[in-house]
Parts: sequence; structure tokens; C-alpha cells
Amino acid sequence: MSIDRSIDPSIDPHLLDDLEWRGLIADSTDRDELREALTSGSVKFYIGFDPTAPSLHMGNLLQIVTAVRLQRAGHTPYALVGGATGMIGDPKDSGERTLNSLDTVKEWVERVRRQIEPFLVFDGANGATMVNNYDWTASLSTIDFLRDVGKHFPVNRMLARDTVRKRLESGISYTEFSYVLLQSMDYLNLFRDFGVTLQFGGSDQWGNITGGVELIRRAEGAAVHAFTTPLVTKADGTKYGKSEGGALWLDPEMMSPYAFHQFWLNVEDVKVGEMLRLFTFLSHDEIEELEHQTVEKPFLRAAQKALADHMTTLVHGAHETDQAKAAASALFGGGDLASLSGTTLAAALTEAGATEVDGSAGLPAVVDLFVTTGLASSKGDARRTIAEGGAYLNNVRVTDAEAMLDDDEVLDGGWIVLRRGKKRFAGVHLR
Repeated sequence: MSIDRSIDPSIDPHLLDDLEWRGLIADSTDRDELREALTSGSVKFYIGFDPTAPSLHMGNLLQIVTAVRLQRAGHTPYALVGGATGMIGDPKDSGERTLNSLDTVKEWVERVRRQIEPFLVFDGANGATMVNNYDWTASLSTIDFLRDVGKHFPVNRMLARDTVRKRLESGISYTEFSYVLLQSMDYLNLFRDFGVTLQFGGSDQWGNITGGVELIRRAEGAAVHAFTTPLVTKADGTKYGKSEGGALWLDPEMMSPYAFHQFWLNVEDVKVGEMLRLFTFLSHDEIEELEHQTVEKPFLRAAQKALADHMTTLVHGAHETDQAKAAASALFGGGDLASLSGTTLAAALTEAGATEVDGSAGLPAVVDLFVTTGLASSKGDARRTIAEGGAYLNNVRVTDAEAMLDDDEVLDGGWIVLRRGKKRFAGVHLR
């Protein structure tokens, strides 16, 4: 499959209806005024990404996809990578962030920029612009910052922010307490320099976003717009894609395309319709049909397959989607393992659990590999499995209980796939 990345600069009058149908608006400034703005002409909007990690993740992806929706509807994106705000980081409920060095933040700024750029179109009437808030923050003096920005922020309003209120007992530094001023200043600068009149972000950013709206009202006497997308959670209410452990990273070096595809493939039935609406560019009719199939024939997992294919193609390209699907099929005997790259094999087998074997002293016996990987409890058990026709090496049935592994049987990257029966398999990596 392929993803249509073209844009039409004409204004789509149904954009807000589509966003609402997909459940993409959690909070917003005046909805009628927002609708009027989005139907009256091309709105310049911005979405910000702080480089607090070397890769973007699932939560960021929702913002990128939403930006693409707006651009396709005729509006003009400004993608902000926070070289300045990334030096501080938005306050977390759990405690103070570790501050990263300027060099680290600069490196992450470039990595994040490269991840965002392929999604947006940078030429044409509503071509996107990339900006970095370090450009207008680095030379700003403390006195000017306090006079021009700080004077517009009542402390009681800052104390009322959910995260700040939660952190007051455990402690919050002045640095993180002041983060809202920096982000709000971004909106003000983009309004002044480029005429940006809409900001959106995740629902956890609503306090920061409305801070920018209020700053523009106080400093410029102008009314601007904002909305947030919902927090995406698992069926049990826990979070997906945090920028810490267990994140759904977009960088293929931090999360392989195979693992990425598997994540979407394993979304719960009760969540798959929501995920299709939030993240994909499938039509309303296509999504509703997939939701219907989930109710009527959940065992087919048609919605999950469509979701996994769509998202992996969007982020990693059609080739990686094909490789991920081929790997999943081949591991259970439904495809040609030799056609898979070493990278894909490594990702798939590492996910499943792989065993490192020292091949420097010569290639081992096949029965030994079955024992080493835990597919057989002993050599005798391995030989009985072979005799019964239930042992496979790279999807080829093993018939000789005394067989030694051959060089020709080692797949790309030094991998071997063993399988016992239809469902139990293990990977072996020869060092």
C-alpha cells in the first residue's frame, strides 16, 4: 500500500467536522470562531515539538498526523522544534527533568527536524515552514523577558496549572515553573513574525497553549485560536508512548519497523476503531466498515491489519511494511525466510526471543540448537520431534536427527529460525 502525501491548497469546509468525528478535539477556544477561521481562508497554525529525547514517539505522531490533516485542508503549517524549550522541558507530574547539554539538545533538534520533514509539504501556496525557538530566545535578555513576557502572567494563574499544583508539595524549580512563559512566548513571536493564529497540541499542553492565547490578547489585543488532541490510552486507561520506558519510538534504530508494525497489529479490539480514526487517513466509510468487521468477525483482525499496514507505511514506508508482514508470516511457516533482510530478521527474532550461539568453533548440530533454544528439553526430545516430523529449520522440515548446520542454512545477518510444530519458534544468532 502507499500513503497519499499530496495536498490541495483549496480550503476544505468540512475539516472541523472531520476532526470532531475522529475524536481529535479534546479542548478548544471558542468553537464557532474556530470554525469560521478554518473556513474563511488558509490559517497559519503551529505545532511544537520539544527535543527531550533523540526521537519522537506516538504522542508526537498524533500531532504530526493532525498537522498533515490541516495542511491537506488548505491551511499553512509552522513546525516548531524547541531548541530553547528543549533545554528545560515541560514539567512532569513525577518530578524534575534532567537538564541536557546544549550540544545534546542541538543534536536532538536536528534528529527531530528530520523526522518531521517527510510528513509535510514545503512548497506551494500553503507550504510548511520549520522554525526553532532558540533563534528568538538565545539573545533575549533576562530583563526584557521579565518586562515583555513575565509581566503578563499572574502568579495565581500559573499556580493553578494541574502539573504545578501537583508538584508544589514535592517541589518544583523556578526553571520548570517558568516553562509556560517560554512556550507562550513562542506563540506570540509566531503571531508577530508570521501571522500564526492557531496552535494545537496534546491535551496535557492545554495550560501552556492557553497561556500563549492569553499572552497575545494581553500584549497585542488580538484574539487567536487553539485546540488540543486527546490523550491516547490503552483500554485499561494507562498511557501509550511516553518519552520514557516503553515508548513507541518513530526512529527505526530505537524501535524496528517490525516491532512498530506488531504494536499496531496488537491493539485491543475495543481501541482499534479509535486508533483508526485518530491516526489514519482512511475515509469515514472505510473506518466504519472495519469497525463493523471487528464487531462481527473479530477473529479476522481486519481492523488491526489495516491499522498496522497504514501506520507502518506512513512512518517507515511501504517496503518496511512488506518486510514486517513477510517476517511475521515466515516465522510461522508461511513465507520465505531467505527473502528477509538481516535487519528485519534481527528485529523479529529479538522481539520473539533469540539465543546467541558461538559459531567460531564450527557450526553446531541441529539437535543441539533445539536444546539450546529451549524448543526441546533434551537431545532425545529433539530427536523424537524430528522423527515425528515436527522440527523445522528455516521453515524446512528436518528429517535427519544427526544433521549438522550448514553454511547455506545461515540466513542474512547470521540468523537461523527453528520451529517446533506450528506455533513454537526460536531465533538463533551465530556470533
